[in-house]
Amino acid sequence: MTQNIEIEFKNILTKKEYEHLLKFFKVDTNQIFKQENHYFDTPNFSLKSKETALRIRKKGLNFEMTLKQPADVGLLETNQTISEAEAQLAFRFGKLPIGIIQRLIEESEIPFSTLEYFGSLITERVEFEYQKGLLVLDHSIYLDTEDYELEYEVKNYQNGKKIFIELLEQFKIPARLTENKIRRFYNRKYQQTNQ
Repeated sequence: MTQNIEIEFKNILTKKEYEHLLKFFKVDTNQIFKQENHYFDTPNFSLKSKETALRIRKKGLNFEMTLKQPADVGLLETNQTISEAEAQLAFRFGKLPIGIIQRLIEESEIPFSTLEYFGSLITERVEFEYQKGLLVLDHSIYLDTEDYELEYEVKNYQNGKKIFIELLEQFKIPARLTENKIRRFYNRKYQQTNQ
């Protein structure tokens, strides 16, 4: 189990802006890798209502379950490594592995057994160092949606914010209110569920 505070800035991009950034930073197609995120919540979105999210990520051959919870600055991420067999049980039957994440969810007064598999989000990602942070360009496909995003992960909030704003200004990209992938996925799932 690991825990860390995630401080990142993000901005939705148009396809044209995304492609321009790929070209500007000379991204080669072999630098782009695929990530699969699989999301879970209760049928009435109990985690979402607490600004919390649960995912299992497949990256290469490894699986990791991550709980994201609000923190004073950024998000508190709790990570639990799981086996492929545990991941497949979660995807197929909604049976999530026990451990620290189960305890944290139940401390939020959400019965762990009520969590269900909501679906997956596939991201084609490239990431590289940029001014003492990590710059990320993502193309994500989920449910019936496709989007593009710029992320900047940092250790220091103030410096990171300044650099990110300067980057957007340099490329004449408007700052857009951007929710994280989990929220975008949940919002789309919620819309589909309530149509």
